[in-house]
Amino acid sequence: MLIPPSLPVFGCFCLVFFYRCLSTMVGTFPLLSVQPTRGLVDEKIQVVVRNLPPALSVTLHSLHCSEDKDLWEAFGHYTSDGQGTVTVAKDASLGGTYEGTEPMGLLWSMQPVPGSRTGLRLRKMDVLTPMVVHISVYSGHMTEGFSKQSPLATVVTERWYMAPGVCRIDIREHGVRGTLFLPPGPGPFPGVLDMWGGGGGLVEYRSCLLASHGFVSMALEYLSHDKNRSSDIESKTYFEKAFRIVQEHPLVMKDRVALFGLSFGVSVSLNLAAYSKVISPRCCVCISGSHVYPAKSISDVIMKISEHGYKTRFDEEGRVVWRDIILPIPTDLGEKVDMGRIKCPLMLVVGEDDQNWATVESAKDIAQMMLAAGKKHLLTILQYHDAGHLIEPPYTPHFRASNFIVPQTRQKVIMLWGGYPKQHADAQEDCWEKSLSFLRQHLYPSPDSAPKAKL
Repeated sequence: MLIPPSLPVFGCFCLVFFYRCLSTMVGTFPLLSVQPTRGLVDEKIQVVVRNLPPALSVTLHSLHCSEDKDLWEAFGHYTSDGQGTVTVAKDASLGGTYEGTEPMGLLWSMQPVPGSRTGLRLRKMDVLTPMVVHISVYSGHMTEGFSKQSPLATVVTERWYMAPGVCRIDIREHGVRGTLFLPPGPGPFPGVLDMWGGGGGLVEYRSCLLASHGFVSMALEYLSHDKNRSSDIESKTYFEKAFRIVQEHPLVMKDRVALFGLSFGVSVSLNLAAYSKVISPRCCVCISGSHVYPAKSISDVIMKISEHGYKTRFDEEGRVVWRDIILPIPTDLGEKVDMGRIKCPLMLVVGEDDQNWATVESAKDIAQMMLAAGKKHLLTILQYHDAGHLIEPPYTPHFRASNFIVPQTRQKVIMLWGGYPKQHADAQEDCWEKSLSFLRQHLYPSPDSAPKAKL
């Protein structure tokens, strides 16, 4: 070790003593524990660092390389206690990408590393593989340059959407495309038809996680990137076929199938629940959507959005704000789903800072319509302060804005979704727990019959 000649003798002694302590500490391997190292994405982790000198400043850092090869990180600043321990579940982060006592801050506060591409959004596309996250502890309070420093200790963790025994099946039946996920065990199980939003394509990770919690779930592709398929999915018949595929599977309780929609998927779900003469969902979970522009056909909804495109706004950074497109909420029943026709329990999830869709105003109107029809008892509304549009499974990083391809023009824009990291993370955790509870309540014959998922 080289000591600068200008350093006073006492300073040299202190520095030598510190490095000896650090060498001793490294020699006995500062213990970084992450439990479980392999778990479902909605499972909490316990992160503890032991064998540190008391009152040592350290940084806990998480790093993930996405399937697109982009690097994501989160970090928190801590000070070890009198026993040389940092316990993330009870100790407060003093700075970093999150602050305060946040047991899962190393996951929900992840953001692209400096210098990354703009407009990124972290989503798991291959559910057959885990999200691999490296969690490390560094000496000192660092904010950058992690790749240039050697950590005191590192643990590699796996975060799975798919529990052991979950079966994934490609669906190509009667023109319907999707992926069916079957829970482990003999069944029978309740079923869920899962629909994402306007980004289109086939998004599997929420369905896979639902299957990990004991529901046969089908992720449905309905806004296809293939223009040749657009005519196949025009009417609600497509969605009724998809529902029947879930319902008629031999492992499914035929009278216990739910609809689960986000954004555009909410419009589809509400339209089916209100107007279908072929299917009868047992319950519906609807996240960040509206009853305006009933999805009698996909092209009709896209045309309506285009007609009102002049209401599009841009924020000070040029990001697209769509929430005004459906405002004011129409009074004409021809312009929205007649919510008085809903016959099953309905859970609405709303972020009060949703900048993409007028979900707060929609929920208020839905509540008034169902009250007037004597259906108030069927409605549950979860409304979250400062949460945005993309309310996903828990510990998914927050995205206030990200890249988006406008369906009707195929134009690439930066879409403003809204929300603030801490409040949005709290909303996602609470919403997921209550959504699973809602589904169990209305789909399982008894609460005790619902399985508990763990890796």
